[in-house]
Amino acid sequence: MDLHLKDRLFIVTGASSGFGKAITTALTAEKAKVIAVARGMEKLEALKKETPGVEIISLDITLPESLRVLYQTIGNRDLSGIVVNAGGPPAKAFLETEMQDWDEAYRMILRWKVELTHMFLPFFEQNQYGRYLFIESVSVKQPVPNLVLSTSLRLAVTGFVKTFSDEIAHIGITANVMAPGYHMTPALERVVRKNSEVQGVSLDDALAGMLQGIPTGKAGNLRDFASLALWLLSPLSSYVTGQTISVDGGSVRGIMG
Repeated sequence: MDLHLKDRLFIVTGASSGFGKAITTALTAEKAKVIAVARGMEKLEALKKETPGVEIISLDITLPESLRVLYQTIGNRDLSGIVVNAGGPPAKAFLETEMQDWDEAYRMILRWKVELTHMFLPFFEQNQYGRYLFIESVSVKQPVPNLVLSTSLRLAVTGFVKTFSDEIAHIGITANVMAPGYHMTPALERVVRKNSEVQGVSLDDALAGMLQGIPTGKAGNLRDFASLALWLLSPLSSYVTGQTISVDGGSVRGIMG
């Protein structure tokens, strides 16, 4: 299927590993143009070797000054979409948290995404077209133990995306959230380590215990995840907006999962 992504320009944040890297690789395979953003230049350079033609920029995307640099990087080019993606705060239970943890979680998960959304909206408005795609977590549908900071602030992201999507739908701009369950990413590794500590079991046993609750019985494939992301970033998804879509192997038990 032709997704009509050829020569379209996208920003992908958190692009050097996990979901961001998988989406970047998939976009370039469709001959889209990608500005790959991440903090570590070493991983970005490795990404560029693997996917020639990708444009890389090393920034801490959670900082306001980084957003301004990224904005200037676009210049007068037409921008088709942004994959809004970054790592989360440490895995903690509520009773382990202090107020500074919540302040930092707000900065890491919510604040920069709101600012980025505001900042880049004019690029989409001028063309009456654009795709915002936020990569969050299945915990916004069904809380995950020891992820209270991530769950709480990511729920705020889904709330603002749902509200914002209504305001811009009439001008050809969509905003959606993907809510991944367990995929083999650095984020999952952090949760496995935390569960191993809390339960007093090995890392392998902690992971096995987590996967037991998934009807498909396995962790997700990043390539499969990226294939859905590409469709949501494409012109073919014009009638889908304001949605939070679980990609979780069936682990969310609610009827509206």
